Amino acid sequence: MARIIPDRFLLMLFTALCTGWLLPVRGQALEAAQYIVFAGVFLLFFLHGLRLPRGEMAKAARSWRVQAAMAAFVFIAMPLAGWALAVLASAALPPLLLAGLIYTAILPSTVQSAISYSSIAGGNVAASVIGAALSNLIGIVLTPALAALLLGAAGVGMDGNIVTKIALMLLLPFALGQWAQGIFGTWAVQLKKLLGFFDKGVILLAVYISFSGAVVSGALLQLDAEIWLALVLVLALLLLFAFASTMLFGGLLRLDQADRISLIFTGAHKSIATGAPMAAILFGDQAGLIILPAIAYHMAQLLISALLASRLASKAAH
Repeated sequence: MARIIPDRFLLMLFTALCTGWLLPVRGQALEAAQYIVFAGVFLLFFLHGLRLPRGEMAKAARSWRVQAAMAAFVFIAMPLAGWALAVLASAALPPLLLAGLIYTAILPSTVQSAISYSSIAGGNVAASVIGAALSNLIGIVLTPALAALLLGAAGVGMDGNIVTKIALMLLLPFALGQWAQGIFGTWAVQLKKLLGFFDKGVILLAVYISFSGAVVSGALLQLDAEIWLALVLVLALLLLFAFASTMLFGGLLRLDQADRISLIFTGAHKSIATGAPMAAILFGDQAGLIILPAIAYHMAQLLISALLASRLASKAAH
């Protein structure tokens, strides 16, 4: 099970979805819960800034080829693929799911699972650590910018105060966390496990509240079997592109085997840990349906990665 699910978060994520479906928050309680999520997201990004050592950025320069490859794939190749698939599926999926498909493609990489599977498969773990950290750092700015560009062009409504929200809810707490490293950095390391529980709690709460909003509004009831099938097929194509293209890209760049493995998992993975809280800030009441493709992609990427990592490890052993 540890190879399929590095921790219990996948099961917890599924539980949050089911709870949002069966026991959604309604009325004034939903509005109050959204403010709690906003406060949690602010603190979450403060902790991200607090725990990301500034010295790690200098280390990335020594493996610039693989780091550049990871960043280019995550923020150029994947967004283009997501946009192209959304265009192809425009007749089969409703606008919010098309937006969710694009949103999935523009998210930064995961941290824990990309590193875990890279380690299992015999990849360059150090490159995976730095690449995933850089991806999430860049994603604080690039993901909302790409969302405004691509989703705005697709006609999906976004709050007109998006720049203010990004500055106040994402960039400001992250910058405060970086500034506070000298004061609270040691404390954050000592309480790493406890703070990890807080991170997961905020993510699960954001998923639950967003999904509750989609249930209460009746948006989920509009998704029939044909739409669900179309969504599965489109996400399967995106996953195929992600894993196959990272393999080919690493070969074209003539990276060594360990770096190729790191590129596969860091490049193909998408982070619901960043995606769910950010969606709550960017999309408000529309977040429930928009994050649905990202959640499905996240679950599928873990299962695919488990099989692929085991296969690569077995191949290396022989």
